[in-house]
Amino acid sequence: MNRIVGVFLVAMAVIVAAHTVVEPLYHVSADGQPYSPLWTVLNPLTALAVLLGVMAAWRCKRAVDKEGEDAPVSRAFLIANTLFFGLLFLGILFFWNWFNLLSPGFTAIPPETVTLVWIVIDAALPLLWGATGVALLRGRATAA
Repeated sequence: MNRIVGVFLVAMAVIVAAHTVVEPLYHVSADGQPYSPLWTVLNPLTALAVLLGVMAAWRCKRAVDKEGEDAPVSRAFLIANTLFFGLLFLGILFFWNWFNLLSPGFTAIPPETVTLVWIVIDAALPLLWGATGVALLRGRATAA
């Protein structure tokens, strides 16, 4: 199961990163359609990848936390906590922004802010998915 999740996370990292970079080259934004229609397919897959990534990072964090509070700060500790809290933070931003997109009546934030948050999400999530996916594919005990 770890290998399947790892492949999925790495694939999503590549797809989202590539699409984020090339979208301005092929999509002409308009008021009615500011984003490429491909995001309507990618957003549910992104939601799944966020959840799977957080679960994998949580298992990694739990394994490292078993060493106890007196254990020294190790590389594994830093990796586990960075992946878990980074994915959790970006997951919260993703779901907030996605639900905002799905609820046109929610206008508490201007469209420029929503767009900026999407850029942050789409640039950062692939990095964390890639690291988590590669760790799962390598079969590291602390990564899954």
